[in-house]
Amino acid sequence: MHSIAARLAHLKSHGARLAGHSLKQLIAREPDRAARMALKVDGLYASFARQHVDAEALDALLAVAQASGMGAAIRELLHGASVNRSEGRPALHSALRTAFEAPVASGAALEAHAARQRMADMAQALRASGVTDIINVGIGGSDLGPRLALDALKDFGDGRFTIHFLSNVDAHAATRLLAGLDPAKTAAILVSKSFGTQETLLNGQLIRDWLGGGERLYAVSANVPKAEAFGIDPSRVLPMWDWVGGRYSLWSAVGFSVLLALGEDGFAQMLAGAEAMDRHFLEAPAESNLPLWHALFAVWNRNAEGHAAHAVLPYDERLRLLPAYLQQLVMESLGKRVDHDGAAIEHDTVPVLWGGAGTDSQHSFFQALHQGTQVVPADFIGVIQPDHAHAAQHRVLLSHLLAQVEALANGDEGDRPQRHFPGNRPSTLILLDRLTPRSFGALIALYEHSVYAQSVLWGINAFDQFGVELGKTLAGGLLPVLEGQAEAQDPISAALAAEILSRG
Repeated sequence: MHSIAARLAHLKSHGARLAGHSLKQLIAREPDRAARMALKVDGLYASFARQHVDAEALDALLAVAQASGMGAAIRELLHGASVNRSEGRPALHSALRTAFEAPVASGAALEAHAARQRMADMAQALRASGVTDIINVGIGGSDLGPRLALDALKDFGDGRFTIHFLSNVDAHAATRLLAGLDPAKTAAILVSKSFGTQETLLNGQLIRDWLGGGERLYAVSANVPKAEAFGIDPSRVLPMWDWVGGRYSLWSAVGFSVLLALGEDGFAQMLAGAEAMDRHFLEAPAESNLPLWHALFAVWNRNAEGHAAHAVLPYDERLRLLPAYLQQLVMESLGKRVDHDGAAIEHDTVPVLWGGAGTDSQHSFFQALHQGTQVVPADFIGVIQPDHAHAAQHRVLLSHLLAQVEALANGDEGDRPQRHFPGNRPSTLILLDRLTPRSFGALIALYEHSVYAQSVLWGINAFDQFGVELGKTLAGGLLPVLEGQAEAQDPISAALAAEILSRG
């Protein structure tokens, strides 16, 4: 198995061997399966017992990981090697939270520590002011991570600030948001690495005008001069670095709004949970490495079994935004068609990721999961101990969680075709003892490291994202067309622009 193609072909042979064996049959043959295919790390428990593999296929997956040089690749990531080869730089999101005595800690981690101290100082000043509301203005990784974290961890905040998010350039969003706020009691954080993101700057201008100037504007950016030219004092600009991609930046000053809401201790606990998963990913052997197992089953489902979609289904309302967050993390990282050397790859990479919160989603798209013609593997996520006093409702929620993973795996013959559930639909179940800043940090880091491990198995770069640029470039050329100052080069775009102008 010297090449990626050979390794994936080996997995496909096992997939073909198991094609005639249902999950229900595989589970019945292995009485110890529930214990043997479960891992627990720092308050997270993951059961892979309902993945469509047997012991021989699992051994093959672990052999593929070894043949791919996974151990060395993990060390490269966490020790600061240039794993982002197309851009010639490391991916140091782990340095934002590390306590390692490793090369990555010497430079980047010191910068991250200094930035956290500045965040704490700014937070203290804001708490002493009359500000009650904070608007986080950003898009993509500058929005999705903080938005998810604050929705998930709202119960751990002190209530001093109400945090709002503005991402979409559609001004309906800004108009509705600002209608309920008092400019005298509001501050805004503009989050943009280049300070050139069109959506963020347009929304920032709207907020700046509404506030009456830049006195209560803050920024998180690598481009201090541009932020200063925008009207933000350099003392209120927190740093970003080119060695952290936007979708990996929650742990940095991009999470300033999270620190404001949770306090310094809560933010530190979130980082500590992620750092614990970093340590596990680096130190655990393949046979018990949780992010690696998660990645191996993702590759198995995509390449050995040919499934083109993957669902993320949190059974906790506080994690309802997790599927949207993971869409960017997974699909922007793994949506690649060439390898590190720029050669076209012949195997499939990222599936389409989507999902929603249970039990609401049971009444929308679960019909397709159970009886549709395409199999969609899924991650189910539950929380054992709730942060409310309604034990009966929580038991019902967990009963639905357990029932869905069982039904998808085992199916049901039914008394007529319309009531037949084919089953044999694989899933992973992840249980958190409790949803806390620490367990949340560990969960997100689990997915980050799974994405990296998948990229190693596929031979692609998880840290560039050139695919997002073409549409932005074309939009810049089409704006003058919609302003009546130019003509579109593409004939269909020209016709569509003419239609818009004729009706505007």
